[in-house]
Amino acid sequence: MKKLFAGLVLGLLVLTTGCAQTTGRSHSGSDVDVVYELRKAREHLLDNLITPLSYDKPLIAASFANIDDLTLSSTFGRMASEVVSAGMTDIGLKVIEVKMRDSLFIKQGAGEFMLSRQIQNISQAHNAQAVLLGTYAIGGNNLYVNIRLVRSADNIVIGSHDFQLPINRDIKQMLGRGRR
Repeated sequence: MKKLFAGLVLGLLVLTTGCAQTTGRSHSGSDVDVVYELRKAREHLLDNLITPLSYDKPLIAASFANIDDLTLSSTFGRMASEVVSAGMTDIGLKVIEVKMRDSLFIKQGAGEFMLSRQIQNISQAHNAQAVLLGTYAIGGNNLYVNIRLVRSADNIVIGSHDFQLPINRDIKQMLGRGRR
C-alpha cells in the first residue's frame, strides 16, 4: 500500500511539474513574450496604485526613455508605451494620443517625451489626471524596466512597477543594438 501511495505521489509530482513548465511564461532566452510581460507589468501597476484612477479623466502616455539619457528612446521604448497604454484603453481608461500635440517635445527617431515644464501645460490643457512614464536600463544580459503613473496635479508618483527582460535578438533589435 505504501508503494502504491508513493507511486501516486511521485506520478502526481511529475505531472504537476510538466504542466507548470508548459503553461508558465518563460523569462529566459529567445522565447520571452515581451508583450505578455508588458501587459503583466501594466496589471501590476494598476492593481497597486496609492490613489485610484478616475475613468472620467484622461491619462497621457509618453514613450519609455533610456535611463542613461532621458532624451533618447528606441523602438522598444515606443512599443512599450503603446502596449501599456493600449491595455489601459482596453479596460476603459481614456488615454490621450500625445503624438498629435504640437506642444510636446518630439525628437526625430526618439519618440515623445514629457519634459517636466510641459507636463503641467499638457495635462491642464486636457484635464489629464496622470501621465504614464517609463524608463529602461540596458544591462549585459537583461533590460531593466520601470513603469509609473505620475499624478499631473503635483507630480507625485501614484504607482510604479519594476521588472526585467532577458535581452534576446528581438529586444536587441528594438534597442538598436541588433545591427552590425
